[in-house]
Amino acid sequence: MTVVRSVVLGCGAYLPERILTNAELAASVDTSDEWIVQRTGIRERHIAAEGEYTSHLATKAAQAALDDAGLTADQIDLIVLATSTPDHTFPATAVQVQAALGMTHGVAFDLQAVCSGFVFAVATADNFLRGGSAKRALVIGAETFSRILDWTDRGTCVLFGDGAGAIVLEAQEGWGTSADRGVLTTHLRSDGRHKHKLYVDGGPSSTQTVGHLRMEGREVFKHAVGMITGVIIDAFNASGTSADNVDWFVPHQANKRIIDASAQKLHIAPQKVVMTVDRHGNTSAASIPLALAAAVADGRIKKGHLVLLEAMGGGFTWGSALLRW
Repeated sequence: MTVVRSVVLGCGAYLPERILTNAELAASVDTSDEWIVQRTGIRERHIAAEGEYTSHLATKAAQAALDDAGLTADQIDLIVLATSTPDHTFPATAVQVQAALGMTHGVAFDLQAVCSGFVFAVATADNFLRGGSAKRALVIGAETFSRILDWTDRGTCVLFGDGAGAIVLEAQEGWGTSADRGVLTTHLRSDGRHKHKLYVDGGPSSTQTVGHLRMEGREVFKHAVGMITGVIIDAFNASGTSADNVDWFVPHQANKRIIDASAQKLHIAPQKVVMTVDRHGNTSAASIPLALAAAVADGRIKKGHLVLLEAMGGGFTWGSALLRW
């Protein structure tokens, strides 16, 4: 018996031109390159230019993914855009991307799960495709986190950057085994009791301001590895696979120490881990598709490879996606 799988047809990314180094940050806040690298693995990040919005980054990444897939916007009927930094309170940034691409049919909407957003968006699009509501989807993660940072807080301003990444998914028939191409399984979780460990202290309803990102770094680190490994084990159990079968581990690029600890706990070899946090920083919902695009571009991820995605974000939210490229 055949099943419907959401197969990746293309992948794309966009990073703003401006690069902000640790040395530049050290000139304005009490920090140093050595301090940042030792604790996070981050060496630089990209910052959106004045007048460059999340929709602009998302549109460029989406067009790159379409080009990679050999498709045009009129062949897409669903856009799911993961972001915590929309251009406006409304309308959704996704509809601005839809218009910019010249797409006048189908549906486009935003999804908010902070750093887990791309995994949540993949799961959402996968359900649309498997359910028959759409044939092809653009799944985008795009952020301009530089706009919600307190640039006097060295504990947060050194961590984040701006960027966007996207993939094109198409509904195709598979045999229902782990050898199928496409999304094999997704597992999503959330627990609102942890809100104050990672949040933004503003919003339309509460303060009528955008607010700034606030984080209890040690608390986030303490929870991250256990939560991440839990949903990955769920993915292995659901698909009948194991860490040995994984070709590439593409985690949310938040912190090198979290990535290393998670891979070690899961017995995933370091050479299978895709790491871009050193040059991108934490780009929230954009981090996984940016890392995917980097690994596809340099030839590491190839057709048929088993790729494991995972992320954790404010809320807390966390999730995994296992797919065969």
